[in-house]
Amino acid sequence: MGAVNIWNAVEVAESHSSQIPSSSLTVDHSLSLSDMKPRILELCKELFKKWSNLDESRLSLETVSGGITNLLLKVSVAEENGNVVDMTVRLYGPNTEYVINRERELQAIPYLSAAGFGAKLLGIFGNGMVQSFINARTLTPPDMRKPKLAAEIAKQLRKFHQVEIPGSKEPQLWNDIFKFYSKASSLNFDESEKQKKYETISFKEINNEIIELKELTGGLDAPVVFAHNDLLSGNLMLNDDEERLYFIDFEYGSYSYRGFDIGNHFNEYAGYDCDYSLYPNKDEQYHFFRHYLDPERPEEVSDRDLEALYVETNMYMLASHLYWALWALIQAKMSPIDFDYLGYFFLRYDEFKKLKENIFSLGKSHVSRSHTG
Repeated sequence: MGAVNIWNAVEVAESHSSQIPSSSLTVDHSLSLSDMKPRILELCKELFKKWSNLDESRLSLETVSGGITNLLLKVSVAEENGNVVDMTVRLYGPNTEYVINRERELQAIPYLSAAGFGAKLLGIFGNGMVQSFINARTLTPPDMRKPKLAAEIAKQLRKFHQVEIPGSKEPQLWNDIFKFYSKASSLNFDESEKQKKYETISFKEINNEIIELKELTGGLDAPVVFAHNDLLSGNLMLNDDEERLYFIDFEYGSYSYRGFDIGNHFNEYAGYDCDYSLYPNKDEQYHFFRHYLDPERPEEVSDRDLEALYVETNMYMLASHLYWALWALIQAKMSPIDFDYLGYFFLRYDEFKKLKENIFSLGKSHVSRSHTG
């Protein structure tokens, strides 16, 4: 993955959608809103020619949310004719290029947007992008488990998985996990406390776990789809009045296994606190699967199909723990954000180890049944 050079993002976007304006300007993530304003003004003037004489008094900024990797700003422009245009400016978190393939993200956005997903891409700049503003609230982890919303998320996810993104359809999951592994296993921390904790990790053991899980899931023949890969509550938005659900933020999107996207979503019921007692039970999972597999006739999905998707999802749910555990180690070293990433590694890896035996035996008996079936 390497440190993907951010400038090539501009080239990629231009080659994929020549009408998307781009600028090499960057906006310092750590500035206060009032100090950011002149920079955002300059950016708007450069990206959108109709605003080339825009006065600062016509521009207002507010923070929408700071994810644990991005900063989102709502930018409103009051035009001369009384019209107000709202946009979202997304600033990439510092050093996120170590874990995110921006090129892949920018290739996918125009196609996902055309299929009705996410916000429209309006412009690209050195360390971020400008998108249309979505008038909706961000979901919380408890929202995701409400039966009506769970059914809607499942239907939308099915549609999302049907979008064709040009380029290689090779599933990226294990490539990404091994890339994370090679970065995560060769870190050095300046603080001795962190270094001590880090040294308690057995990377040889993790490597064996990855190889074993990769082999076992290989026997499932899981469908490969263009997956969101980060369907946590913060990337789901709901307009309550229109009852319209939006998927946003495709920075981890790639071709991957269907079960990974669903299993990863179920892990997110636990929130950042990793309260895995909130992981959906079998009935809740089956409710989701029915609406995913047959949105028109959910009650007619066969037991056999439900069972197969249950095994696939929960096998790949284990992969999701490994993926984000390794990701967290890299963030612990690279990210300036005040979050206990090292602690997060242990929460995810311990959960993997706790669940592994049961799920492996479930997976093995399913694979042997379907091969003799």
